[in-house]
Amino acid sequence: MSGQVQDINKETAMENTEKRAAIIRNIVEIPWQQFPGHFGGALSKALVCPENARSRLIDYRISCYQPMAYVAPHTHKVQEQVYHVLEGEGLMEIDGKRTVVRKHDVIYIPAGAEHALYNTGLTDFTFIVATTPASDD
Repeated sequence: MSGQVQDINKETAMENTEKRAAIIRNIVEIPWQQFPGHFGGALSKALVCPENARSRLIDYRISCYQPMAYVAPHTHKVQEQVYHVLEGEGLMEIDGKRTVVRKHDVIYIPAGAEHALYNTGLTDFTFIVATTPASDD
């Protein structure tokens, strides 16, 4: 086995055996971000993700889109997503079909489905997004 492969295997084994710590934090501790592919005030707080919690299987965010904000159509190779609308309304586009979504709607997006989300309403559009696995690699 080459030295590089052995090093990668050691790193993977260490990641799998290292104990990850539980975390508790308040939402105000996490900064708002406008991630790539998001426009016009489509902001999110990455509450639990590999970068801040060392999670491997979950990326959990709260998002708040200002009126006219949106995420461009995109797909995920292996990731599945669940959106839970908390406030406001907008249009969810899945594989070219647009549907009005509003408070208390829950949307499941399977891997490979092209999707986009637009705040077409009059107020901020707030929702939770849970993505698994955390990486689309």
